[in-house]
Amino acid sequence: MASSWVTLNVDDVPMQTFISVPAGEGPFPAVIVAQHQPGVDTFIQTVCDRLATAGYAAAAPDLYHRSEEKITFKEIIALQSDDPKRAEIIQPLAAAMLDEEIVRDMNAALDHLKELPIVDESAVAVTGFCMGGRVAYLMATRNASLKAAGCFYPGNSFASKGGGPSPFAASDRINCPMIGFFGKDDTNPSPKDMDKISTELTRLKIEHTFHDYDGAAHAFMNFSAASYREDTANDAWPKLVAFFDEKVKASAAVA
Repeated sequence: MASSWVTLNVDDVPMQTFISVPAGEGPFPAVIVAQHQPGVDTFIQTVCDRLATAGYAAAAPDLYHRSEEKITFKEIIALQSDDPKRAEIIQPLAAAMLDEEIVRDMNAALDHLKELPIVDESAVAVTGFCMGGRVAYLMATRNASLKAAGCFYPGNSFASKGGGPSPFAASDRINCPMIGFFGKDDTNPSPKDMDKISTELTRLKIEHTFHDYDGAAHAFMNFSAASYREDTANDAWPKLVAFFDEKVKASAAVA
């Protein structure tokens, strides 16, 4: 497994992207990873590395790259979880994001992966955490090449960012199976939100598998957060990998 940073260019603005690839010649399936609110921090980089260990090339683009005249990329990822100013700095960056720009950023990262000689461009997926879970949902509605989507506690999926339909409102555009992970103590998305999404996907006959966990709130996967739940995280991760193995890796030229 090897990891590195690359600089992509989207809308004439540099976008730092973390890349992690398996050892070997491939071709490997690929996953684009949507950041959570803290950005492409150690947690998101670790997700990419774990995917590479599982046999997937992974890329996590910096979705805040349009706001770096206010705070640099290095300053964002250096923010510590216990920094009292962290939310004050990060929340305006997240609020400024627009769905059309998010889609262009994620597609640029996906296109980069597809261009790598070791990647099977026909076997690609998306996953994300927190606001990135919403992004994964959004991408499932906007990129028909995806073979699967993994959404971890996708908050604000009923809200639009920039005037288009929300991810939930565009559920009828989803062409891939979805797996979702939710905490029963979460409020955004709440258990009622999970049920609403599941009911709609069932109505639309979209294949999906949702897991919800007792005693887990938002960000239960994030080992740097106070809400981290090790047992829950250790149950959820292999379920995501097994889902991707079935839906994505099986379609790769070499599994």
